[in-house]
Amino acid sequence: MDSQAPTCHVVAMPYPGRGHINPMMNLCKILASQAPHVAVTFVLTEEWLGLIGSDQKPSNISFATIPNVLPSERVRAQHFSEFVEAVFTKMEAPFEEVLHRLRPPPALIMADAFLIWAVGIGNRRNIPVALFWPVAASTFSFFYHLQLLEQKGYLPQNLSEKGEEMVDCIPGIPPTRLTDLVRGKSEQMMQRLRPMFNWVRRARFLLLSSVYEIESHTVDALKPSLSFPIYTVGPSIPYFALEDNPRSNSDSNYITKWLDRQPGSSVLYLSLGSFLSVSSSKMEEIAAGLRDSNVRFLWVVGNEASRLKELLPRGDMGIMVPWCDQLWALSHPSVGGFWTHCGWNSIQEGIYLGLPFLAYPIAFDQGHNCRLVVDEWKVGWRVGEGDIGGLLRKFMDMDDEESRELRRRAEHLRELCRHAIGPHGSSMTNICAFVRDISSVAANIQDIN
Repeated sequence: MDSQAPTCHVVAMPYPGRGHINPMMNLCKILASQAPHVAVTFVLTEEWLGLIGSDQKPSNISFATIPNVLPSERVRAQHFSEFVEAVFTKMEAPFEEVLHRLRPPPALIMADAFLIWAVGIGNRRNIPVALFWPVAASTFSFFYHLQLLEQKGYLPQNLSEKGEEMVDCIPGIPPTRLTDLVRGKSEQMMQRLRPMFNWVRRARFLLLSSVYEIESHTVDALKPSLSFPIYTVGPSIPYFALEDNPRSNSDSNYITKWLDRQPGSSVLYLSLGSFLSVSSSKMEEIAAGLRDSNVRFLWVVGNEASRLKELLPRGDMGIMVPWCDQLWALSHPSVGGFWTHCGWNSIQEGIYLGLPFLAYPIAFDQGHNCRLVVDEWKVGWRVGEGDIGGLLRKFMDMDDEESRELRRRAEHLRELCRHAIGPHGSSMTNICAFVRDISSVAANIQDIN
């Protein structure tokens, strides 16, 4: 599109968590770079602005802030119930105050779909709302059909009663264990999300952080039930940063130099997320498995490195780091596999880079994402009880027939993903259609005013 003064003002409001903020920001960066006439005000809590406010972004994206919902949101894992309640009750009023102050007035609210109160604000202020869903399309369909599941008796308060039952009534989703759908979802959160999809129908657009080709059955089943456009716009990861400069995101010469010394596709990258922790005994079990396997590894362990290093072999076979730029590390040619907690952003990064997975879900949507990886796409294996060392050796053995088959299917997903974000691919086509649609909305609002 031709460069011009911004004429379409979008206000973006993510749920205050890294797994929500990052994908929404990545989408906003793509929108801003594709459409210079779109100006984005990205609303963050004060603490999150301090964490990401210095990151590079296009000039037509600016920040606004609201107060923190807790005194320190970084402790939300330890006080999760309190945090969820605050998100649903304390963010609405300050966000509406931001809208009241902004000039020019916003033509569109882009809100995380978990923030159901944003639709009410938009309806009251006559501002159309685009809901952004930052996890799998099939997880959206699960929540969308909560009432149907309740009617069929699939949602007992005590999951142990029916956890292994197969749920086969959600349109576009094959039979799935109930425990994979509701793992780690508290009754409080379920109660808060039950009214979500009454509000969804009052939105104007739905943006799904997925690639159409990998969840087409789910997306096609959703479309008849909603009266407004659905756009698959994934993967909502910063792939554009890699394409612009594949080495610019290296955060540590130590990591870079170590990876550069390793043979191609020989390193297992391990990260179990930054929000929920794994028990000390499980971490020690993983360390023992790595030691016994003799595979090369890069393990992101947070603050556990000093405790675990005594359990692992000394030398050049592996390193542990508190943090690294995950997408950059995964893109390094020496990395050949990804052990993940199955967060959706991590899954998208692995797919984009054509990596096979070792899946170790912890909570929330991760059980369902694990099912997609292992059972539906067949690009990964579950990490269960048993011989971790033997599993790792087989997984990283490029001569093993089953391991090679995982990599062949992972490469196919990679090709689908790369095509989707190409000039005529499904995601880029949807992004351009969304820009046209919201630009039309903005023009109509300007005509009315």
